[in-house]
Amino acid sequence: MFHQVWAALLYLYGILLNSISQCPEHSQLTTLGKDGKEFSESHLGQWYFIAGAAPTKEELATFDFVDNIVFNMAAGSTPLQLQLRATIRTKNGMCVPRKWTYHLTKEGTDLRTEGRPDMKTELFSSSCPGGIMLKEMGHGYQRFLLYNRSPHPPEKCVEEFQLLTSCLNSKAFLRTPRNQDACEVSSN
Repeated sequence: MFHQVWAALLYLYGILLNSISQCPEHSQLTTLGKDGKEFSESHLGQWYFIAGAAPTKEELATFDFVDNIVFNMAAGSTPLQLQLRATIRTKNGMCVPRKWTYHLTKEGTDLRTEGRPDMKTELFSSSCPGGIMLKEMGHGYQRFLLYNRSPHPPEKCVEEFQLLTSCLNSKAFLRTPRNQDACEVSSN
């Protein structure tokens, strides 16, 4: 009898522990549109970098000098390409333009950065309206990035992102200060 009670208590403890430690939902998005051959148009257009999270501060160090970043995503010259242009407003007020070409995988679940064979980017849904979460992985780093259509999403969105990424073993968190106006980003 004692063994049955003990086994039942251990079973209930296991269920309770499992329910407490589960991370909030975050579903991976496909990068492909309805036809399965081009980038999903819902991801195109202007985005603002809001926050980042990673297991260590070093994995976010590239954003230490950033005040804010605005991105424009456009379809590339071929169906499985995506052109990403960004303008970074540094904390010292400079505007730094950047551009990347992403290649979509046939499976449509991740992006590969041209010139960076070690880098892989996955897209995830965000519970925040107008939001999206990216997971970037490369040689020696992994980080989560929160983007939104608005430069100032509701505070709850950032809190949910921080809670989720903390649950996914990200101990370091960074939020862009946005003390200055965003720089203009070219759309072509």
